[in-house]
Amino acid sequence: MPASGAPSASPSTLYLAGGCFWGLEAYVRAIPGVVSTRVGYANGTTDAPTYPEVCSGETHHAETVEVRYNPQTVATADLLSLFFEVIDPTVKDRQGHDVGTQYRTGVYWVDPADQPIVEAAIAQTQTHYDQPIVTEIGPIDRFYPAENYHQCYLDKNPGGYCHIPSTTIAQVAKKAAQLSAIRALTPLQYAVTQQDHTEQPFTNAYDHVFEPGIYVDIVSGQPLFSSTDKYDSGCGWPAFSRPIDPSALTQRPDHRLSRERVEVRSGEADSHLGHVFPDGPPERGGLRYCINSAALRFVPLAEMAEQGYGDLIELVERG
Repeated sequence: MPASGAPSASPSTLYLAGGCFWGLEAYVRAIPGVVSTRVGYANGTTDAPTYPEVCSGETHHAETVEVRYNPQTVATADLLSLFFEVIDPTVKDRQGHDVGTQYRTGVYWVDPADQPIVEAAIAQTQTHYDQPIVTEIGPIDRFYPAENYHQCYLDKNPGGYCHIPSTTIAQVAKKAAQLSAIRALTPLQYAVTQQDHTEQPFTNAYDHVFEPGIYVDIVSGQPLFSSTDKYDSGCGWPAFSRPIDPSALTQRPDHRLSRERVEVRSGEADSHLGHVFPDGPPERGGLRYCINSAALRFVPLAEMAEQGYGDLIELVERG
């Protein structure tokens, strides 16, 4: 049964080991661009092992998911990034409650051209951990499909055991879309949203835009600000007196300059947006959300319904 995503004429293949293959397969199948999956046993020392033999630990196979995917829809680096979100790569022979050599983590390639991509993913992931990463990497060897009852196990047994939370599986398509959106950012948009940079004042796209509409996160499309709350503060960047929904933003102290500021980030994609200051118009609540244009995408009122923001039209028209 094919996974979600349109098949490609020439899909790429990676083999991912990340603990119990039931849950990992369900997670990977939910990623747009994945064409098909099979669970099986990889990189062991015997031929055609059975599940009981693998569970004995004597064959040294790892429970592994064969992933065929369209790299034009989900880049190999993004696939690996999503994989590393659901494993602990610093633990040997254990994931979740499952212990044994068959539950070790690994990334195995078919195409040698994938080796530097895998190595780069390992290096990037290591920056998030103090302990060394022990995930195996190397060419695929001795992959044998598991017994039929293991294939798409959680599709057939929705209440079955899974060491990956169902909420994580449900959210992976959205995370994949965000990774794809980040890859499509301009250098300036990337520097602002992903590296916390600030664009030049007075010359950015939305400083003097005041037509009706909403401003959404450039990465996730999450609605953030309305034109009804935008005003000309003279600071050189778009200024808003309030967000559409305060819960759509996160705030944290910023000590990077000599004076303390409060940084503002988007809730869904964690994009750096700008800062909030207590010097806004008193009649509007006294706040000034000073936001980088490069972190935003403007959706005009006339296009809001078409782009899926119809529920916010009344908010904009009311202003």
